[in-house]
Amino acid sequence: MTENRIRKGLSGAIVLSGLLLIIIAGRISPVSVYGQESYLNEEELFTDRDLTQTADLSEAQSFTVTNGEDIHITEEGVYVLSGAAQNVTVYIEAGEEEKIQLALDNVTIANADFPCIYVKSADKVFLTLVSDSSFSVAGEFVRDGDTNTDGVIFSRSDLTLNGTGMLEIRSTDNGIVSKDDLKVTGGSYRIEAASKAFEANDSICIAAGEFDLKAGTDALHAENEDDDTLGYVYIKDGSINIESGDDGIHGTSIVRIDGGNINISAAEGIEGTVIQINDGTVDIASWDDGINGARKSDSFTPTVEINGGRISIVMSSGDTDAIDCNGNLFINGGNIVLTASSGFDYDGTGQYNGGTIILNGQQLSSLPNQMGMGRNAGGGMGGHMGRHGEDRIKGTF
Repeated sequence: MTENRIRKGLSGAIVLSGLLLIIIAGRISPVSVYGQESYLNEEELFTDRDLTQTADLSEAQSFTVTNGEDIHITEEGVYVLSGAAQNVTVYIEAGEEEKIQLALDNVTIANADFPCIYVKSADKVFLTLVSDSSFSVAGEFVRDGDTNTDGVIFSRSDLTLNGTGMLEIRSTDNGIVSKDDLKVTGGSYRIEAASKAFEANDSICIAAGEFDLKAGTDALHAENEDDDTLGYVYIKDGSINIESGDDGIHGTSIVRIDGGNINISAAEGIEGTVIQINDGTVDIASWDDGINGARKSDSFTPTVEINGGRISIVMSSGDTDAIDCNGNLFINGGNIVLTASSGFDYDGTGQYNGGTIILNGQQLSSLPNQMGMGRNAGGGMGGHMGRHGEDRIKGTF
């Protein structure tokens, strides 16, 4: 990107000398797109209340779910939900500046065709896991007028999940959906979804938690069809185990990983326009691309940047790439172990500036390019490193 790009409105992008600045809700956060030491401002992603794992129940109102009786929450406050019932929806319809905290205390809801929790309006909703709870939808979801309510938990507002309990979700479509920002800062999550486990329009941000996710399509999916500077995924910490039929982690604009233990078995492990891995442990078993810097957003140059962490990618045989980028590839650090017929495939610049790379048992001193199109600024051009015959069988769930 050589020319400046300016978008109007609350969200936009400005590109100056290879440094892209994202304007999100009035604040500017830099993102590394050419190996520069700049990044999403993680200090502004989580509020103190997001990170608080308990709810103040001193003035809370309590609800016990009953078969066939919906619950309507219309005023700011803290509410406790408990009991077991079928065909119940908890509706949240608060003011646009009001915050709702819903403490889940050993509650079970099993619905036929509609969300168990439906946030129609609020400034922000906190779901705090007090003790183990479970939600499910067993049939085909029905719409709410023009709204395709396609998640067991469906929110049209910002949504934060935290707490110390466990939440189990089973869905014939999506598990948890937010049409704004979706944040997770604590708790344990066991989700089986025919489509996506977590889906958000603007962002998915994970500060902590334990995740066991089985998804028919993508496990973590962030995409904003109206503003392609949004739709990003940020992972600070947590234990995340993924089995998915398409992408394990998908951020249309950015995927940034700063830590955590991530284990992915998927068609593609991680996909985004800009992918930055700074720390953590990432294990990927894939039958398409392990890491794919694809051209999903017009506001970014496709870039994969690895600065640290331990990354292991095992590819099935055939026309597959461990790390594929439609733009530029920067390896600046980390310990990278690849088992693949093609270790790297990049269309733009490739730089190997630091770290350790082992491809099929051989330590590399440069970045071989499967397509032979890249310019290797970190060493001489590498060739194809041979075939690996181990097949990875695609799972079903």
